[in-house]
Amino acid sequence: FLVVTLGNKIAQKNALFLNWVSAAELLSVFKQDDWDIYSFHINSTVTGRYATTVMTSRVVNRMTESKEVEFHVQIPKNAFISKFRMLIDGQMYDGIVKTKEQAQQQYTQAVSRGQSAGIVSSVGRTMEEFKTSVTLAAHKKVTFELTYEELLKRTHGKYELQIHARPMQPVKDFKVDVHIHEKAGISFIDVKGGLSTDVLANAITKTRADEQAWVYFYPTVDQQTTCERCGERGLNGDLIVVYDVNRGNGLGDIKTLDGYFVHHFAPSDLPRIPKNVVFVIDRSGSMHGRKMQQTRTALIHILNDLAEDDFFGLLSFDSEISHWRRELVQATSANLEGAKKFARGITDRGATDINAAVLEGARMLNAHPREGSASILILLTDGDPTSGVTNREEIQSNVRQAIAGKFPLYCLGFGFDVNFEFLEKMSLGNNGVARRIYEDSDADLQLKGFYEEVANPLLTDVTMIYVGGTNLTQTNFSQYYNGSEIVVAGEIIDNNIEDFVPEVIAISSKQKVTFSKTNEFVNSSAGIADGLLQRVWAYLTVKQLLEKELLVSGSEKEKVKSEALELSLKYSFVTPLTSMVVTKPQREDIEVLHKPKEGDGPRVESYATPANIPGLANYGRSLIPNSFTHLHVFTSSKTLDGYFVHHFAPSDLPRIPKNVVFVIDRSGSMHGRKMQQYDRVNKKLIDVHDVTSHKSSTISSRMTQSTEIEMTTTPVATKIVIPVPVSHRFIRKAENQPLPLCFDVSKADIFKLLHHPSKALFVNGELDSLTNGGFTKIVIHISADQHIEVDPEGISLQQGQTATRHTGQDLITAGRLTVIMRVKEIDVAVEDVRLVIFIHEKDGNKFLWPVLRQMPSANDTEGLLALKPADYQVHLQQSDGKLKLNDREAPAFRSTATDYSIANPVPMNCWLVGADFALERTLNDYFVAQL
Repeated sequence: FLVVTLGNKIAQKNALFLNWVSAAELLSVFKQDDWDIYSFHINSTVTGRYATTVMTSRVVNRMTESKEVEFHVQIPKNAFISKFRMLIDGQMYDGIVKTKEQAQQQYTQAVSRGQSAGIVSSVGRTMEEFKTSVTLAAHKKVTFELTYEELLKRTHGKYELQIHARPMQPVKDFKVDVHIHEKAGISFIDVKGGLSTDVLANAITKTRADEQAWVYFYPTVDQQTTCERCGERGLNGDLIVVYDVNRGNGLGDIKTLDGYFVHHFAPSDLPRIPKNVVFVIDRSGSMHGRKMQQTRTALIHILNDLAEDDFFGLLSFDSEISHWRRELVQATSANLEGAKKFARGITDRGATDINAAVLEGARMLNAHPREGSASILILLTDGDPTSGVTNREEIQSNVRQAIAGKFPLYCLGFGFDVNFEFLEKMSLGNNGVARRIYEDSDADLQLKGFYEEVANPLLTDVTMIYVGGTNLTQTNFSQYYNGSEIVVAGEIIDNNIEDFVPEVIAISSKQKVTFSKTNEFVNSSAGIADGLLQRVWAYLTVKQLLEKELLVSGSEKEKVKSEALELSLKYSFVTPLTSMVVTKPQREDIEVLHKPKEGDGPRVESYATPANIPGLANYGRSLIPNSFTHLHVFTSSKTLDGYFVHHFAPSDLPRIPKNVVFVIDRSGSMHGRKMQQYDRVNKKLIDVHDVTSHKSSTISSRMTQSTEIEMTTTPVATKIVIPVPVSHRFIRKAENQPLPLCFDVSKADIFKLLHHPSKALFVNGELDSLTNGGFTKIVIHISADQHIEVDPEGISLQQGQTATRHTGQDLITAGRLTVIMRVKEIDVAVEDVRLVIFIHEKDGNKFLWPVLRQMPSANDTEGLLALKPADYQVHLQQSDGKLKLNDREAPAFRSTATDYSIANPVPMNCWLVGADFALERTLNDYFVAQL
């Protein structure tokens, strides 16, 4: 079986809640020489803006032996998978949605047998990737079918249905069918994207009636191989269906069926409301290079789009705040020119005080109340709070009190280093949304595009009222913007349509307006499938409950989670709270790898951990155990109703000799005299003598991740595993000084090794869990759809949806990438950047160590490898010292570190200092959220 499960990082949108611009997928099954996709169908039905997409791939194994066939699909990030099944030899294998807890045992058993699990991960800006596989017997066929559902979101006055097709081979029976049915009437429909141009344009048929539209895409095999972005592997591109519906200024489009309703509200011919907007721009050091340049460009474009009746404010921040003006000013030509001059002069520097900056932006808006206007606060940042108030919960509370529900806060998170969950919580708690801005060549257009979504408010304080309705989704909205749409769903009490009265009350410009029941209120189920409105209601309800869960705590959080889970199970939605379990053919149990050896039984050893061992609960402070025993207890204690209680506490027993373990902190905060005293211990070692046994044991500060101590006495024996903090020591070379700097990192994390935005080159590395080890994995991103993943055993090259594995001594070329694999060294060249990755081995464990051999010519690089040699001065104080680096002073002491930047590592003397001092920035600035 497989388990399809989604990560619960709603904040990072790695689960199901990202902006919808897609309604299709990529099906790709590799090793096309071994099998054949003889049919590839995508069928998408859109009714009332709710899209249900069914993807069906039929594959045959034409070989004379069994082959593993992989099902590889991309789905929209905002979608819920609702069905997955496989048809093999006339037998249907259906997926069942269960709670994660219910699925966990089956999942664990599958992994222990080496079976594959379904994977859902983020791909690019709008899609998530799902993979699974099945072993197919010779000359047999398999049909994969995946269904997912999503409510299309209206932005910029249109809905978009994006189909990305790349089946990895030409398919004889390739079809995309899109059917749209909108009771309100379809105002226009268009088809764009890479698959709508060149010779493929002839494969598209588009038809529109009053309420319905059809789009067919049936390319021939020849067309699949001769189009602009096609080749031997067939199609590779997007087909985007764009449409909108007719709408007026009344109540909008309301559908009812089987006791449920869905209301789409989007009046258009309303006067624009002047706005008050404050832009809060992060200018901390991590924003340098292309991010800062693109931010300035986008900000200037946005300022050009302000209307003269708008008022605006602009401030930039690091650990301090810089105002263009301390109060809001009108968007006159003169003021806009002055603001653009200020924007052009924003440069990166310093730390990140988000708390003070957002509170100042809120103060500026609160100090400028203007009747008949709409206020908006927009924050752009790329990192975590590192200055001022850094506690995220405290910042959220401060911001919520300052805004007090008077206007929305929109948070734009630039890149993947940002803590997106923090930004989303802050936005959702203040009637706004968070949006990730991707580090790419069009980042300035992404910023401008977001602003255009909120540039023209038409209504404020929108309240949706439904007399006779119950179990409603969100009904209060701070603002409604031109080109968007408000959607509310709910139940109709006793399905009594006659007593169901919808009404919308809002503020338009300076007056209160009411939208009430008119002839636009359509009570008709024509063309709507049974149960569809109920599923729309469930979809919206689950989505909003999951967002609410981010904002609440305690018993309320559990209640919200329970409600979301119940609906997810009832409607078979794969959400962050559920998993889909699919039973595979029984023969899979035989053919999978890494199955446990026959006869393996439970261990008889007892392993204790600090949490449940007396004296080790606070093992960071005291590591002297009281007494440990491994007991086989035979009891004849009193029993009652099938239960027993046994008290065991003998006292008149001989004392058992003990071993004492010391765990030493070697992090950067231990620099100076504290570390000097410890280092002497490390060099000389210490014999710890037990006063009873007079037997000695030696301890070393350089322990592995878990140190195992076995104590043997008579008649009892215990084996204890004690976790020890991981520490890695890094070296920064020096300029005009004999000793380099060294510093410790006391946790395994993901490092920003080299970010080179102007070349779209990003290198990140994940530290291993070995003390004084190195990197377990390094990922090099060359473009949005190309990256290589390096581990000690080889390289995985990902190009779009094609993945290849390379081991041994290979030469790899792909576009501007060249990789030379040697025995203990991997050379990587990307244009003028050359990187060498050494493969070292220590105590039988292999790890990686990257070295930048050729620095990029552009000066917008950052990361650990981009550090230049440190130009410091030293004032000796015996073996201690005080170093000065760029007007900063810090204590240091002589120590040693292993230089892994060469093929044969050697120990070398160094000045041990704190990480923040050695890096000239906070260590957290060098960490990233994901590889």
